[in-house]
Amino acid sequence: MHKHVSFNALASLRKLNSEHKKRKLKKRRKMAECITCGEYTKFNGGLCFSCYKKEGKSKDKKASEKETEKKEIKTKKAESKQKENPWISGVIKGRIAETIVEELFRSLGFQVFSYGMENSIPGIKDLLKGVRGDVSKNIRQMPDFVVFKDNQAHFIEVKYRASGELKLKDIAKYGDYPFENALFVLVTKKHIKCISYKELSEGKEITSTSHNYLGKRKEFDTDKELIIEYCKYAVKFFENV
Repeated sequence: MHKHVSFNALASLRKLNSEHKKRKLKKRRKMAECITCGEYTKFNGGLCFSCYKKEGKSKDKKASEKETEKKEIKTKKAESKQKENPWISGVIKGRIAETIVEELFRSLGFQVFSYGMENSIPGIKDLLKGVRGDVSKNIRQMPDFVVFKDNQAHFIEVKYRASGELKLKDIAKYGDYPFENALFVLVTKKHIKCISYKELSEGKEITSTSHNYLGKRKEFDTDKELIIEYCKYAVKFFENV
């Protein structure tokens, strides 16, 4: 009888203990837990205070690292730009401008002949290094092209300016310009404009807002629509320069 009671008491104790564990587990399940460490938190699917602080620091660190990386990339780009040879860059832009203008005049029905010193006297550029005097100066100032149409000939000097400006001082800095009847065709990021040396000498100039467009010149007033098309080519090549 005593053994039977003890056995029943032990079974009851085990049952009670099991029920207690179930209630505790059930209660625990009802409590919101941190999704990272499992500790108590106020909201389901949220973080406890400790984990929230850690994640905040982690985000701040990542943001700081990202900002540092951006600054490093920006610095490298600036350094790369500084290392660029401005002379080479200017030569390339000038050659592109010359090609656009040359093809434009051909399309307008002009005969186009290259006239610059490199075309007229191949290799002269290297020979003139360090040479001073009127002859070397005049050779350097030779216009880029001579164009012919309807028994009319014109000297054409092509310039590229990102600023869209051309003044007499830009030409005069090399000394007196010997080709007084030359026309300067200026290629910019948005337009192709034209001005004569005579007009420059009279104080006129090309600015970013002036209206001395190539299509308005009486010498070339043949096909304004075609000139506009070539202006679009110029914009395409130089818009990101």
